[in-house]
This record gives sequence, structure tokens and C-alpha cells, in this order.
Amino acid sequence: MKDKIELLTKELIKKLDNVESIKELNDLKVEYMGKKGIITELQSGIKDVAKEDKKEYGMNVNIIRNTFNENYDKQLTRLKEMEISKKIEEERIDVTLPSKRIRQGSKHPMTRIQEELEDLFVAMGYDVYDGPEIETDENCFQKLNLPLGHPARDSQDTFYLENEYEAYLLRTQTSTGQVRVMEANKEKGPIRVVCPGKVYRRDDDATHSHQFMQMEGLVIDKNVSMADLKGTLSTFCKKLLGEKTDIRFRPSYFPFTEPSVEVDVTCFKCGGAGCSLCKQTGWIEVLGAGMVHPNVLKMSGYDPEKYQGFAFGTGLDRFAMFRFGITDIRTLYGNDVRFLNQFARKDENNEVK
Repeated sequence: MKDKIELLTKELIKKLDNVESIKELNDLKVEYMGKKGIITELQSGIKDVAKEDKKEYGMNVNIIRNTFNENYDKQLTRLKEMEISKKIEEERIDVTLPSKRIRQGSKHPMTRIQEELEDLFVAMGYDVYDGPEIETDENCFQKLNLPLGHPARDSQDTFYLENEYEAYLLRTQTSTGQVRVMEANKEKGPIRVVCPGKVYRRDDDATHSHQFMQMEGLVIDKNVSMADLKGTLSTFCKKLLGEKTDIRFRPSYFPFTEPSVEVDVTCFKCGGAGCSLCKQTGWIEVLGAGMVHPNVLKMSGYDPEKYQGFAFGTGLDRFAMFRFGITDIRTLYGNDVRFLNQFARKDENNEVK
């Protein structure tokens, strides 16, 4: 029996040494250690061995079983390492070859304008505040000097939420963010903030959109005047539209500012000479502004005898169209990748940053 075990051991070691794949190795495991395997049958045969020979028989079977397991593990490790090396060799990437160009996206023109203006005003000492798009009637109108029934509400008619939220609406202007900033300032000290974001108005004019982007600014401090407002807006317009841009104020009316002005800039197409874009006037209206109304200051806890302020607001869509030569506002919200790809190409040519 001992000779048979030794012969069988040499045979299985030889077979294990000659395997070329993990599949062959597993086939050998089934042949020797499976339910009907050679070693399994040897273990089962112990019942037919004489009692005095069982101990020696069992020891010899254990030797061949342990020999198989040890050599099996060694061969399995070797074959796995071979497979990994082969896979690495076959999938090796030649880094000297030119790579395929990865398609990249491009910032939306509205995002470009917003980030550029935020950077400008932050450099001038302003904070940026992003308020909620769903607002209360109180913040959207009443605390901006537009009480219930005020006729000026008609020009900002918007979308109210029904049922239990009937006192809530989609904001008509980001001035609601200014209200929140003033009320959050418990010390009632100076404020310098810009509020960008999306606003909504029910508009029947085919040249306008019911949804657009707006940025409003607010400064509250002691001894603030219209001169500070004009200097701020002049810097803002020159930065965005060019150093040759001039601005002018025209008297206007806004319930939350007094006095109020419309702000025009020299036409960037004709330089003020007059053309079809500016309707031969040489000027283009870009924003509204004015000194913060004393009632607005009072309702947010400020003493109008101690503090003054100015506010301004503009549509980012309009500046994006001016800046990038976009002729139809619907293009900005069309999600057409062909439109956005134009800005990716401009980035490559360093035409727009």
C-alpha cells in the first residue's frame, strides 16, 4: 500500500507541475479531490482495511492529500500571476500615441456673465447673496413699499401658489434677497451686497420672457449719495461693455427707491452715433436704480435719518445678449448643444473668458 501511495504521489505532483491553465488545474482537483476522485475513494476505502492496518493506511492517505493541497495552492498562485502578467502585457497602453480628443462642455453664457459680475462686485467689497425663488408676498412686495392693492404691482404680476400657499409666489425680482439681508443684519450696520438669481413675471410681450436672470445690488451706509451710485454703475458698465462706455441717468419711478432713475449706456455698436440697434438715439437702457426709499429702510429696521442707501437692478440676459451678440432671448433657454459649443470654441481661441 505504501508503494502505491508513493507512486500516486509522484504521479499527481508531475501532473500538477505540467498544468498550463487554471482550468486544467481545476480539472485535476476534480480528478483527485472530487466526490469520485482518486484521493476521495482512498479515504472511503479505509472501511475495508484490516483494523491493525487502519492507522498506517490513514496516515498515508493524509500524506497524499496534504501533498496535493500544497502543490495545488502553489500552482494556483503561479497561474494567477501569469494571467495578470499576460493581461497587463496585452492591455498595455502606448502613451506615446496621440490620444482621442475628449469632448468637453462649455459654460453657459448666463453663467459666464453672472460669474464675471460676481467677481467684479466682490472685488469692490460686496457680498453675494442667493435667496429663495419662492417668496412671501410680504418680502416680494409689501416690504419693498408695494402694499396690497398698490397699482405698481400690475407691472410685476407673477405666479402665485394656490391653496395653503396662496400667500407665496415666484419672486418677481431679487430685491427680496435685499430684504432678507437687511433683516438678518441685527446690528443694522452698513451693507454692501449683490443678489443674483432667477425671477418670474407674467408677461404678454412677445419680446420678453416670463423667466429671466437678474442681479440687484444694495448699499446702505452713512452719507451715501447719487454720486456713489453713478460711480458704481459707471465702473460696472465699463468693465462689462468696454472702457469707452458712458452712462446717463433718466428720471423714472420705482416704489422702493426715491429718487429713481433709468440707466442708459452708449450704444456699443455705433458708439453713440445712432444706429438701428439703439433706434438712432445713441443710447441703450440697461438697468434701473435709485436711492433706497425711507419706507423700505424703516420696514427692515433702519433709521432713514442715520442711514441712506442706493439700489440697482439689471437683467443678466440682456447683458449676455449684448456681450455675445445673441439676438433672441429664447436661445439662452433652448438647451441646444450646438449653441453652447460655440462658446467652447471661443474658449480655445481665447476670444471669451
